Amino acid sequence: MQWLDGLVQGILLGGLYAQYALGMALMFGVMRIVNITHGDLMILLALIGISLAATFSLGPWTVLVILVALGAVLGLLLQRVVLNRVVGSDPLPSLIATFGLSVALQNAMLQVWSADTRSLGGASDIAQASVQVGPLFVGVLPVIVLVTATVLTGGLDAALRYSKFGRSLRAAAADVDAAAMTGVNPKRVYAGATAVAVAILGFAAVFQSMRATVAPADGPFQLIYAFEAVIIGGMGSIWGAFIGAMVLGVSQSVGFRIDPGFGILAGHLVFLIVLALRPQGLLGKE
Repeated sequence: MQWLDGLVQGILLGGLYAQYALGMALMFGVMRIVNITHGDLMILLALIGISLAATFSLGPWTVLVILVALGAVLGLLLQRVVLNRVVGSDPLPSLIATFGLSVALQNAMLQVWSADTRSLGGASDIAQASVQVGPLFVGVLPVIVLVTATVLTGGLDAALRYSKFGRSLRAAAADVDAAAMTGVNPKRVYAGATAVAVAILGFAAVFQSMRATVAPADGPFQLIYAFEAVIIGGMGSIWGAFIGAMVLGVSQSVGFRIDPGFGILAGHLVFLIVLALRPQGLLGKE
């Protein structure tokens, strides 16, 4: 029974990782932009949300709306102020620029919020609620997280496939010059895509701070989980990132049941195995 519970809990954990990975799949997998600040932006949004909730006595769902809107604004600014200056066929300039920005963000957050861990207040009831499914107890909040991640994945995939914005983005990612000749403004499209990617982190920020605690130094860990999920699933595939997040969550959950110190390592090992045996990812193309 503990292995069945591990599988269920791993899938639910994968819902949270999927929200980390969707923005990374859009920027890294589709636009080929390496954004090292991905995890730090999520932590920044979470800390801002916690402070807003404490100062103005806001509920978690109000904070969610605010953080999604704020994330879109931050993503727009990030692309227009920083990434548009370094974006190109070579990913190294964007990597260096966002690495420097990541270090600056972490130090700024330490100055403002200190190194203490924090969580979103006013969410204890839903965070502790659970329902019994047969012999298992399933948390209400993790189910909400998984359902939200599934809806976000489906919506983003549909937007990339069928909307004018999605077609423009895929065209600009494939060939910037050819896209520009057809009337696509690559910088404007990239700015919109980065705004969407960081807005999705608003969901992850709220759910992470409701489920556990956050601290200014947590960003790199979230970045690793997002990166691994995208690589496991396959670059360029939105549903691949979702599947990769599920695989990562299940491997960690099962690893924790083998040994409490083995959980995180189990996820890394699965990532390395997939990378060695199928470098293009589970849903990626040769």
